[in-house]
Amino acid sequence: MLKALPHISRRRALQGAAAALVVFGLLMWWLVPVGDDSPGGRITFSTGVKNAVYERYGKLLRTAVSHDMPKVDVELLNSEGSQQNVERVATGKADFTIAAADAVEKYRLEGRTGAERLRGCARLYDDYVQLVVRRSSDIEKAQDLRGKKVAVGQPRSGVRLIADRVLKAAGLDPQKDLTSVDAGIDKAPDLLKKKDIDAFFWSGGLPTLTVAELSKEFDIRLVPLGTLVEALHEQGGASRYYRAAVMPADAYPAAQQNDSVPTLAVANLLVTTDRADPKLTEGLTRTVIDSRDHIGDEVHAAQLVDLRTALYTDPLTLHKGARRYYQSVKP
Repeated sequence: MLKALPHISRRRALQGAAAALVVFGLLMWWLVPVGDDSPGGRITFSTGVKNAVYERYGKLLRTAVSHDMPKVDVELLNSEGSQQNVERVATGKADFTIAAADAVEKYRLEGRTGAERLRGCARLYDDYVQLVVRRSSDIEKAQDLRGKKVAVGQPRSGVRLIADRVLKAAGLDPQKDLTSVDAGIDKAPDLLKKKDIDAFFWSGGLPTLTVAELSKEFDIRLVPLGTLVEALHEQGGASRYYRAAVMPADAYPAAQQNDSVPTLAVANLLVTTDRADPKLTEGLTRTVIDSRDHIGDEVHAAQLVDLRTALYTDPLTLHKGARRYYQSVKP
């Protein structure tokens, strides 16, 4: 027969429960940091035109930040692109942004307001210059844009900056030799389909969703631009940031028909100023690197963010918070 369990008095049971609670409390104190000192507050992030890569990247980064730094509230602002983004951050109208290196350098070389305060957090991914035309078009190279109607991006976009320089490298005056249309990636595809323009410039990560969707519903192709690199470098200044690149055949399969396309590329940077809180900047830089694969599922260009090269933010000095992050993960 089983022996009867000893009777435990109510007093002893309560004492045992109290002791267990004390032990549990000590364990939780050891496991959970006392005094959460994670960054907090509200930051403004300037993105880009609707449905383009900068905007999509900004939205996905905001989600990642809300997970990693729940006390930080990120407000996203649409913009015309890199040139407006740099101006906003430099003048305090935004706290962080993405901008192409040529736009950053142009702002600095012009000595504009707040240029000396600009700092880099990370080198992200490359923008590829894309000149899109109807497949039936007689435009085979940039020089063939003479007399054509071409969407060159919005006035304060990085696309406009690159388009003007590419046209000059091709021996064309954007104001005299063609009809320039102020339209970005949000409007240019429809204008091309309606034959209101003959071509449009775009500079973005590969693949850009809007161009990919256009290629599936409309017969387009991409015009090679790679031969213009030397002429671009001869322009001096910020043009030194352009390099020869190749759009792989699978970037836009429907448009490229198994052919790679030689073109130009320029690096994108995560930009802030010396005003940004070091702890918050360190955390944001960490999130950018750690969320690369997750964001890359939707913005494929983000998969190219590389910890080994992210700290090279030329022409900008690294923000001290970003530097602290890279030092913490240095092998």
